[in-house]
Amino acid sequence: MPERLRAAPMRWVAAIVASLACVALASLGDVWTYHHVSLPRVYDTDWGRALRTMGYWPLWAIVAFAIWRHGEGSGQQPDRRARSRWQAAWLVGAVTVAGIAAELLKLLIRRERPGADSGLYVFRAWTDRPFSTSGFGMPSSHAVEAFAAATVLAGCFPETAVVWYGLAIGCAVTRLLSGAHFLSDVVAGAALGLLVAHALRRAFRPGAS
Repeated sequence: MPERLRAAPMRWVAAIVASLACVALASLGDVWTYHHVSLPRVYDTDWGRALRTMGYWPLWAIVAFAIWRHGEGSGQQPDRRARSRWQAAWLVGAVTVAGIAAELLKLLIRRERPGADSGLYVFRAWTDRPFSTSGFGMPSSHAVEAFAAATVLAGCFPETAVVWYGLAIGCAVTRLLSGAHFLSDVVAGAALGLLVAHALRRAFRPGAS
């Protein structure tokens, strides 16, 4: 087996361990950020609403459709059409799988949003609405979607990576400012979005087996 293939599982293990470490470190600041990083009316501002949409699944479905349509335009070479199809499929696939993974993790972790008890951790019992994610905050779905999309678009258009990651970070920050999430919620969401998008890259790459 080539050395590159043997090293791949270890890279994934290292990435997952690093992600868990970041979430653990972020949790140390959960209470402080909830009480000191606050702008309750953030979504009354235009910039706050705009950044929040970075975590909105339908937005990225529309962007994926636009990328696909651009590639299918008249005069496009076959390789360009194939690349656009790959980019569109990777984008919609990443935000969809990441979003589903986030909902499943919420059901398993069952941690309420910080407002449930003034910034203290509250975990809902399995006997209380066992299959509803309403009120759960870990991980942040908006951060998951924003970072999954940013990772895909940065991979497709590397020169614009700073734009996409900047918007994703902005989306995560608004979730903190609004009091909807702990710091560790958004860090976990960012890590999950990144990992899922990278994991799916090969699946949607042209000619991938």
